Amino acid sequence: MKILHTSDWHLGKMLFGRSLLEDQAYFIDRVFLPLVERERPDLLLLAGDIFDRQIAPTEAIRLFDRFVSEAHRLNVPLAAISGNHDGAERMTLGADLLRQCGVTIATKMEDAFTPVRLPDRVNLYLLPYFDPVQARQFLGEEVRGFQESYQAVLDKLRASFEPGAVNLLAAHCFVMGGETSSSESPTFVGGSSEVPPACFTDFSYVALGHLHRPQKAGPNGRYAGSPLKYSFDEADHRKSVTMVTVENGEVKTEQFPVQPLRDLRLLSGTMETLMAQGRENPSEDYLYVHLLDESPVYMPMDRLRPYFPNLLGLNSEWLARAGSGDNAGLREQLLHRKTDDAAIFEEFLKQICGTQADDEDRALFRRAMNGKEGAEE
Repeated sequence: MKILHTSDWHLGKMLFGRSLLEDQAYFIDRVFLPLVERERPDLLLLAGDIFDRQIAPTEAIRLFDRFVSEAHRLNVPLAAISGNHDGAERMTLGADLLRQCGVTIATKMEDAFTPVRLPDRVNLYLLPYFDPVQARQFLGEEVRGFQESYQAVLDKLRASFEPGAVNLLAAHCFVMGGETSSSESPTFVGGSSEVPPACFTDFSYVALGHLHRPQKAGPNGRYAGSPLKYSFDEADHRKSVTMVTVENGEVKTEQFPVQPLRDLRLLSGTMETLMAQGRENPSEDYLYVHLLDESPVYMPMDRLRPYFPNLLGLNSEWLARAGSGDNAGLREQLLHRKTDDAAIFEEFLKQICGTQADDEDRALFRRAMNGKEGAEE
């Protein structure tokens, strides 16, 4: 019995003001659905954060709607839980009707107590994201913090286990020891939202969502991770979806890598090196550049974008040094616009015009600057 575990699609995500819907549609249409058609899993499982925000853009809703229809066409059941980014109440629309068509979307804590029953006596419990306030309301007892809340809810869930069944869990939370990235929205301050792996005792497999790096979580849990990179500190992530195989009560996992429409990468080098690289190998990947030049560079973003149209950000080694404590004098010059104008002029001629300033150029520049300063006076 096979379950294809994925999470954190964040449909409608924006990155530096750019919509990633085209990239997300590519993942669904050209990567995920072909994998489903080829592997024919018994269930698709989305462990939360289907959408990037509670009021999702209409384009993101249409994309998910199309995905659900395609999964139904392939005759593969779908189970999903809401995450901390999802608008849980909005996702309940038509839930009973969808369940009749093989689509189960759990958005309330009580949904977890009606498991998805799979072949070979495998029960999958769908526990959507919740916070301690919701746990207190549901349990009717005082619990404090995420650890107590999860322990109490899962104890209650374990009490409903069927003897002899294999029990799986889908949850959306931060398990202690997990490696985070900056694209994840912290649910609470510090470590107060962390859940210890020991809470998941007695489940054969825990399909987790929330953290974006694919990784193990305790002895029986795993984050599938986001299928796409959503921040530049994820540049080294190897994105994937996870196939979970349950056979004779034993659980095995396999990762299927995701090849995106556009990668997300970090580049570093001097302006000259990057321009040469762009001319030889232009790229539409999402890029963030770190300039290594030791002098000012004129309009670097505008000059690089013809070769790297999805260049989203840039920083400069020269500016970083200028702002450091060891360069207080240079920083003061920058703040009061007392940089060497002649040096900037010579760099402009070199970088933009491709020429070296001679004595005549320098004299002409000085006359122009003297005239400007006289006019200002």
